[in-house]
Amino acid sequence: MPSDSGMAFVVIQHLSPDFRSLMDELLARHTDIPIIRVENGMVAAPNAIYLMPPKTEMIISGGKLLLTEKEPSNSLSLPIDLFFRSLAEDIGPRAVGIVLSGTGSDGSRGIRAIHEAGGLVIAQSEETSKFDGMPRSAIETGMVDFVLPPEEIPQTLMKFSQHTLGHDAVSDEHTTATVDQLNVVFQLLRKSYGIDFAHYIPNMVSRR
Repeated sequence: MPSDSGMAFVVIQHLSPDFRSLMDELLARHTDIPIIRVENGMVAAPNAIYLMPPKTEMIISGGKLLLTEKEPSNSLSLPIDLFFRSLAEDIGPRAVGIVLSGTGSDGSRGIRAIHEAGGLVIAQSEETSKFDGMPRSAIETGMVDFVLPPEEIPQTLMKFSQHTLGHDAVSDEHTTATVDQLNVVFQLLRKSYGIDFAHYIPNMVSRR
C-alpha cells in the first residue's frame, strides 16, 4: 500500500485484556506507513495506521477516535461492529470496512451500516483466511462489494479513493459553477423586474 494514499487506516482487534499485541511490530515489517497507538480524542489523519489499545472500545465521531474503557463482563463484545457503525455515521459514502481473517461474526452487522451509507465493503477470501468465520459471516450478508485475497485489497482501495476524491472535486466544481450562474440570473432579474433574490438560499432556488 502506498505510504501517501491519503487514507487513514484503523485496526480493530479482538484482544485479551492481558495479551500484549505485537500488531505494531508485525505491520512495521511490511509497511512504511506510520503506526500509531490510539489515545482518546486523537484525530484520524491520513497516511497513518491507528491501533486500538487493549481493554477499550472505540468509535469515531467528527474525525476523532474516541475510547471508552471496556467493562469486564461475560457479555459478547463486538468492537468491529461498533466501530463500523460509527464510521458509516461519521463519513458516510467515504467509509470503507474490511473484514479479515478471524473467528466469530464480528463485523457482519457493522458492514450493513457502511453499505447503506454508500461506502465500500471488502471481505478477505475464505480460502486465504486462516480463520474464515468472520469473512464468511460478512459474505453471507450479501453486503460485501469485493471478496479478495489480501494482496489485491490495496489496488481496490486506491481505485475507490481516487473515484471518491474525484467525485468530491466534481461536486465542488459543480456547486461553484451553479452559484456563479445563479448570480448572473439574479442580476438580470433585479435589472429587469426589480426583484432581488440575493438573500435566497441557493439550494432552494436551484430546486425551484
